[in-house]
Amino acid sequence: MQVFVLLFNARTDNEGIHTIRIDNRNWVLMFQEEDDATRYALLLEAQDFPSPSVEMMDREEIEAFCQSAGYDCQIVPRGFVPQNDAERLLMVPPETNVDETDWQLDGRKAEEWQLDEPQPEPMADAELERIRRQLEGLL
Repeated sequence: MQVFVLLFNARTDNEGIHTIRIDNRNWVLMFQEEDDATRYALLLEAQDFPSPSVEMMDREEIEAFCQSAGYDCQIVPRGFVPQNDAERLLMVPPETNVDETDWQLDGRKAEEWQLDEPQPEPMADAELERIRRQLEGLL
């Protein structure tokens, strides 16, 4: 079954999925209808959240991701109308966003790691020439 989820920086190395934090648990919303996902994305943008893209994905793939990441997931059926406060939490974006998202932290850690990594010394021209001759000798 195909569902629609909200992704930030879709199809990049810095991709992240939209989650809602409820009682110290992260929830991923899986929308059955693309229009519902788009409306939710617009609500996020209206509250100055980063602009997510609506992406169609396989439900089982999202559920497997959530299980491996320790997240919960919730299917949002077509025409869903919240009936209680708990359901309203799933359908109304929070008023505030986290200061730094997990994918931003991961990206920063990767940049720091690359900066801290010792850079190799450039090879002397004579050394490069010697290696080139050895390689040509193998042909």
